[in-house]
Amino acid sequence: MLQPKRVKYRNHHRGRRKGLSVAGSSLNFGDFGLKATENAWVTSRQIEAARRAMTRYARRGGRMWVRVFPDKSVTARAAETRMGKGKGAPDHWVAVVKPGKIMFEMAGIPEEIAKHALTLAASKMPMGTRIVSRTNVRSKE
Repeated sequence: MLQPKRVKYRNHHRGRRKGLSVAGSSLNFGDFGLKATENAWVTSRQIEAARRAMTRYARRGGRMWVRVFPDKSVTARAAETRMGKGKGAPDHWVAVVKPGKIMFEMAGIPEEIAKHALTLAASKMPMGTRIVSRTNVRSKE
C-alpha cells in the first residue's frame, strides 16, 4: 500500500474539497488517462486496486503512470470510546482528488485495451471519472 515514509505532522485537518485541480489536469506522460470529474478522498487501497486491475488487463504491456499519492492521514478512534483524550491515531492514508485531476495514464498499448483497462480502474474509484486521450495518438512505426 502507498503511504509516505515520514511526515511532519501525524494528524491532518479534514479540509475542504472545493475548487478544480489546476496542477495535474493534462496528460503529461501517456496517450490515455483517467480524469476525475468529482472531488473525493481516494484511499491507498483504492489506488492499489485500480493499479492491479489495469496491469492485469493490459498483461504487462505498455507503460502505466500513477499520478496520485496518498499523503493525507485519516484518523480513527476505537468504537464505543468516550469523548475527549485527543484525536485518534492515523488509520489510513488518502489522496485528495479534485475535478480535473488525471489519476492514471497509459501508453504503448492499443486504444481498445487501454480504454477497457481504464474502465476497470474507474470502477474502483469512489467518484465519477472520464477517460481522456491525446488528440493525436502516435501511431506504431
